Amino acid sequence: MKPSPAPDAVALSAMLMGRAPRPLRGHRRGGAWKVAYADFVTTLMALFIVLWLMNASARVKEAVSGYFRDPRGYTHKLGAGPSSAGEGMRVDRQTAANLRRQIELAMRKMPDFGKLRDQVRFSVTGEGLRIDLLETQQGLFFVTGRAQPTAAGEQLLSVMARELAKMSNQIIVEGHTDCLPFRNALPTSGYGNWELSADRANAARRLLHESGVAPDRVMEVRGFADRRLLFPADPHDPRNRRISVVVNLPAE
Repeated sequence: MKPSPAPDAVALSAMLMGRAPRPLRGHRRGGAWKVAYADFVTTLMALFIVLWLMNASARVKEAVSGYFRDPRGYTHKLGAGPSSAGEGMRVDRQTAANLRRQIELAMRKMPDFGKLRDQVRFSVTGEGLRIDLLETQQGLFFVTGRAQPTAAGEQLLSVMARELAKMSNQIIVEGHTDCLPFRNALPTSGYGNWELSADRANAARRLLHESGVAPDRVMEVRGFADRRLLFPADPHDPRNRRISVVVNLPAE
């Protein structure tokens, strides 16, 4: 004859208190295994992360380390905060080529970009990625002799601005003219190339802001008149009349 099983804690407590124990309806399963399984999966994930970091580049390791040391401060430094914060990816000299390709791809979607392609020039200088919009004799981006953008100028600057708005780098806007003087313009009076170059740069700046570039991103607006000719051998070349948007790149 098998011995009767020992009463469990609940039944023993009921017996001591003079109450009849409840009949057993089968063993209840606990949830302790779920906690153990979750701990196992978490440990496994941590192992995979460690193995990935061991084979990652020094730049990735520095980024991960900086984030865990100061998540909010490091995110702000990289410009990687939420989209509503007006921050974006920070471009350096290693990633400037990617920014150029993004802007070029966006411009190619314009219906008339085939007519503008030869008038847009990209270059990397000591200040950063320079985007020059070169004028034609008839006035392609601005009305000739005026600071009023043409429809093509407005559209191109808007397309460019939407790409620049995704970055966090500071921007410089420059205006340049050729050597043709304004009629009746004197160094001390009248409207001349100095005024025109500065006014066009400011008009371009306003268009960038209207299309999404935050106001604090523009660090300088410059008007150079004919002091920095793109083609000094031909100072009357209309391509000397240009707007330059410079994406400032941090020094290495």
